[in-house]
Amino acid sequence: MSRPMLLVFLLIILIITSQFEWKQQLVSDIEANPNVSQKQQQISKREEAVKEKIILSQEKNIQRLNELVRSLREQLLQCRSNNDKLNGTVSSLTESVIDLERQQILED
Repeated sequence: MSRPMLLVFLLIILIITSQFEWKQQLVSDIEANPNVSQKQQQISKREEAVKEKIILSQEKNIQRLNELVRSLREQLLQCRSNNDKLNGTVSSLTESVIDLERQQILED
């Protein structure tokens, strides 16, 4: 064989073998992809589980806050009612004092 023919032959062999290597890499990548997709699915499932836990925790916190708000409103109503009673007592005492002062003035 002449040298140019030998070089062409070697070049063809080189091209063919490189294509086989590329195909093998593609096949191994394709085979690895299901593993990657399974891992991604597992990760997304874990993320969903964490999100659900966070949502449940937030809902519990909201319920606690609502209970606290109700309790504080009840306490506020009790304070207002006690305050109204005290104001009523003070105003009646004030009226009694005024009446006593009027009687004293009239008697003098």
